[in-house]
Amino acid sequence: MPSLFSKIISGELPAYKVAEDAHFLAFLDINPNAKGHTLCIPKVETDKLFDLEESTYLALMAFSRKVALALEQVVSCKRIGMTVIGLEVPHVHVHLIPLNNMQDAQFIKKESFRQEEFIQLANSIQEQYHKLK
Repeated sequence: MPSLFSKIISGELPAYKVAEDAHFLAFLDINPNAKGHTLCIPKVETDKLFDLEESTYLALMAFSRKVALALEQVVSCKRIGMTVIGLEVPHVHVHLIPLNNMQDAQFIKKESFRQEEFIQLANSIQEQYHKLK
């Protein structure tokens, strides 16, 4: 059975996409720790990060870096944190979280935003992503 993220990749489920290439997709987390919390995923469904082929793993990190640089241009924060936990959805995903304090990375406090805010934020990050080389 396809994962939730595979359904987003196929277009069966909607997402606030911020970046995409032939192999990876980045979209806003709909249950974010902070404004701009973004997930980066490979388009090939793989459950565990370290089960990825080494080249795919390295490419995912490079893709995530570029998304983080774009995110940092849009969301005011002290830094962009990155974490990979992988228990919520059985599909590799990198969390990019704008951080102002350690609590922002703890997955305890969640933020909520209106659909219009998600759309505007996704578009802004996407614009910055396309400006990066």
